[in-house]
Amino acid sequence: MKKKQNGKQLSLILCMVLALSMALVTSGCNSGKKNAEATVNEQQTAAADGSVLGEGKTQFHFSVVDQEGNETAFEIHTDKETVGEALLELGLIAGDESEYGLYVKTVNGITADYDKDGVYWAFYVNGEYAQTGVDSTSITEGDSYSFKVE
Repeated sequence: MKKKQNGKQLSLILCMVLALSMALVTSGCNSGKKNAEATVNEQQTAAADGSVLGEGKTQFHFSVVDQEGNETAFEIHTDKETVGEALLELGLIAGDESEYGLYVKTVNGITADYDKDGVYWAFYVNGEYAQTGVDSTSITEGDSYSFKVE
């Protein structure tokens, strides 16, 4: 009788250990989900000039001007509400979330980090310095948006 009881206790303990390990593995897969959306793999290849990216009813023009002045243009198609959402979904931008919104550090695979390099990505709407952040700028069809290293 005692052997059966010990076997049941051992089975119960093993089941609990298994359930705990499954819970840890599952939570480990989801940790940093918010950051995963706002960060990019540095090895990601940049999209080519003139690329048509995304799917959706709304269309806008997007360009990237690097530190040497080279411009890469895109046509973006999306159903997202903000420019930031659309560009994050396509992997064109990445950065860090802050109390002020998304601090964009990487655009089209190019990193510009003011804390490290003294340069940053400036966001423009129709050629004018944007008055709102990329993650709070609503998409207006026909408008053009760009990031420039400054």
